[in-house]
Amino acid sequence: MPQANTGVTYTTTGERERGRVADYHRKPNPIMLNKTKHRVDIAGLKKKDKEICFAVEPDYDGTIDIVSKYTIGFEVEKNSFHRGAVKEYELFCGFERDRSCGYEAVTNILPLLPAGTWRNKVLDMIYKAHRIIEDSHSPSDKRCGGHISIGVRGMNGGDVRRMIRANCGILLALFRHRLRNHFCDINKRMMDGYSAKYQVANAKYECLEFRIPSKIESVKQMIRRYELMHEIVRFSDENNGAGKHETLLKKIRPIVLSMYEGDAEKCEKILDLARKFRTYIVDGEVHPDIERYV
Repeated sequence: MPQANTGVTYTTTGERERGRVADYHRKPNPIMLNKTKHRVDIAGLKKKDKEICFAVEPDYDGTIDIVSKYTIGFEVEKNSFHRGAVKEYELFCGFERDRSCGYEAVTNILPLLPAGTWRNKVLDMIYKAHRIIEDSHSPSDKRCGGHISIGVRGMNGGDVRRMIRANCGILLALFRHRLRNHFCDINKRMMDGYSAKYQVANAKYECLEFRIPSKIESVKQMIRRYELMHEIVRFSDENNGAGKHETLLKKIRPIVLSMYEGDAEKCEKILDLARKFRTYIVDGEVHPDIERYV
């Protein structure tokens, strides 16, 4: 019997450099993992999901690729890695020493997807790398950060920042204690005209790097951040950088609630802060509740 088509399969490359700790800025280049040739990977998604989140383009071999319109990458900074855990993973492009905290693992360029078969394959890569991600195996401290880079097909980093800027109050709310960290305290309102590296969101040629996120301590935390960024980027894209903010907050509420282990009071506090940080980003108004952070 013919073998069933199970869609795209993520595997390691066998390149020895991807399983070693390199010097600072010497890790191997990331691999683009945002394409599949198999429609089974997006089967079951709603028509609207397919129209908004994907594109098709010809490959060099004459076949057609389904391309995720949005991409994401994570940096996982740690004080040390679990003994024996440093090896090549499908998730990571490599490892390197970091000047601020010790070490970091950097993911390949991942598709930022709606819930479904393809996303589950991305989440499986995250689970497989748990000995690097979980603090119980590879510890981190307050010196560590968790940078997140976002890409949108056809846009540079400045374009992405302009598109999602008005919907990033939730990120400032979640990571408000990092807003005075000198590695990410510039341009808190995410405006154009800043060239400094240490911004809340640093616009690069190919992506927007959020430097504000705190360290990644667990697989669950990394997955919640993946889900959150998908909702923010997609909502911003669908609404041309605007959209009713309360609609976005309604969409992300279950994610934020899970981040706080089902504590509804803490969840609502964060959502309320998100509203006030959004007003600050858009209008420059500093509410007393956020004054100490900005």
